[in-house]
Amino acid sequence: MDFWPEFLASSWGREFVAGGVGGTAGVLAGYPLDTLRIWQQHSSKGSAFSILRRVVAREGPSALCRGMVAPLASVSFQNAIVFQTYAILSRAFSMNITANDPPSYKGVALGGIGAGVLQSLVISPVELVKIHLQLQRKTNDNINKSCCHKGPIDVTRNIFRAEGWRGIYRGLGITVLRDAPSHGVYFWTYEFMREQLHPGCRKNGQETFRTMLLAGGLAGVTSWISCYPFDVIKTRIQAQSKYSGIVDCFRRSVKQEGYNVLWRGLGTALARAFIVNGAVFTAYETALRCIYNNNDRATIQTENALNG
Repeated sequence: MDFWPEFLASSWGREFVAGGVGGTAGVLAGYPLDTLRIWQQHSSKGSAFSILRRVVAREGPSALCRGMVAPLASVSFQNAIVFQTYAILSRAFSMNITANDPPSYKGVALGGIGAGVLQSLVISPVELVKIHLQLQRKTNDNINKSCCHKGPIDVTRNIFRAEGWRGIYRGLGITVLRDAPSHGVYFWTYEFMREQLHPGCRKNGQETFRTMLLAGGLAGVTSWISCYPFDVIKTRIQAQSKYSGIVDCFRRSVKQEGYNVLWRGLGTALARAFIVNGAVFTAYETALRCIYNNNDRATIQTENALNG
């Protein structure tokens, strides 16, 4: 009976719940645009609108949400790792600060890089499964119906049978190269922008919803610009096993389609990034406030009961 209050009273518990709320909000807010981004990165031609119109006409609007179960199932654990690791490392890398001071911007960047490395271990298999489901095509005449995956578990089982653990973690190296520096940029931009939009909020935590939305959205846009070519290569490596590695995928993609291929789908990714990360940080910060307020009220009620 006492587990839940004690869990929320701990730093890990607060970050786990708030991270899960933020991550879930982000997945729900931006998943259709994420699917469109994957279609663009994997396709060799066509604008975002033409690809969207073609696929939706053939498979229906539900195609935009295909594969959503995998990221939703892992989002709480993933975001708990990211935000808790970031909170610990950002303060560990900040020298000469008191417990009431926010971490330095240097600490924020280094903490974000560390969080990105750890997140890669969790997110790489999840994104592999998600990409396979997003790229799966359903035809009206059900040709090759036996090749269609039934869900994330079916995809995971088939990949493991064919390639083992190496197949499950295909793309891990490029995922680390994408996530480590981009998370440093991500958290640094968020902390810097929210302080610029609402001076003093890093210390008092009183920023408005508008500040959270704008700072989170800009953080997402900046981080995606910093890592987007890596994401294109990652999508192609995880979608197909024909590449021998990162360099091989880069060379063959550029040779066949030119350097523009490294930025294909960027507009869709940036639109999604602003929406998703605005939602993530707003939901995360709001959940933390609610948890802290509830804990404070519970503490006061306990003290009053003991004194009474």
